Amino acid sequence: MQALALRSRLARTDVVAHRPEPVTVTAARVVRPHRRQAFEEWAEEVLRVARTFPGNLGGTLLRPGPGSSEYHLVYRFSDDAALAAWERSPQRQAALASMREMVDGERISRVAGLDSFFTRPARPGPRWRSTVLTVVAVFGITLGFQLLVAPHLESWPLPARLLLSATVVVLLLGYVVMPALTRLLHGWLHPPTRR
Repeated sequence: MQALALRSRLARTDVVAHRPEPVTVTAARVVRPHRRQAFEEWAEEVLRVARTFPGNLGGTLLRPGPGSSEYHLVYRFSDDAALAAWERSPQRQAALASMREMVDGERISRVAGLDSFFTRPARPGPRWRSTVLTVVAVFGITLGFQLLVAPHLESWPLPARLLLSATVVVLLLGYVVMPALTRLLHGWLHPPTRR
């Protein structure tokens, strides 16, 4: 009886809810050489204002390397709706208007969902910190699985238990634990760079 009820619930399309996914946007802009300082000040102010919007997960400015004038402004929002609210805001529109005379060209790219989890961080911090955080997260999820779920699966074949364990770890890591931990520990993961 319960199996029939479960099957009918799973067959209903209105039960499956769309889960919002984080979105990362990178705006690459070639800045005119004599406007670099003004552009950097503009970018820091834009990132400060963006941080006040609901759903903002942080952002940073990547400065060009030697022989380049291309800056990368990277920001992240919790989902498409939060990103759209920022992109349509009067604050952003005014900021874009004031920036136009500083640049000679721009490219915009965006990545959503798990792809944004695996993209390189906007302001890379020490690699050991992200490694430690990932190990702690995987350990916590695996320990919880082994204590709470694995004892109920002893009759399952080993490959099935490992597949379920790997699936749970990857899904929780990518959609729940790492987004929360990277948001919570952003300052530790990405310490300010000295100029």
